Amino acid sequence: MSLYDRAAQNPAGHRDVSPAQVAAGLEGARLVDVRETPELSSELGHIAGVEHVPLATVESAAAKWDRGADLVLVCRSGGRSGRAAAALTALGFTRVMNMVGGMIAWNEAKLPVER
Repeated sequence: MSLYDRAAQNPAGHRDVSPAQVAAGLEGARLVDVRETPELSSELGHIAGVEHVPLATVESAAAKWDRGADLVLVCRSGGRSGRAAAALTALGFTRVMNMVGGMIAWNEAKLPVER
């Protein structure tokens, strides 16, 4: 069962995943951090291997992405990534996930970060 299939349904049309689920394995999902550039090296750091696509550029960057691929979006607290997930779902992406709690929750769970 894929990460997407284990994720909780969100009323906005995407699915929600926990930091623990993401840490357990992305299983081929694209991991996208939608924070601004300085935030990636802030005290919260970033997840190793994350693709950086600031929220303001997500829709234009996504024009080149596979609409059926698994996508996991992350930000500081889950708000911006939730907005990005809803926007991508509205654009026809079918396997979009938001990491609930963002990097705050990731750090609270003491998961590995890069700074």
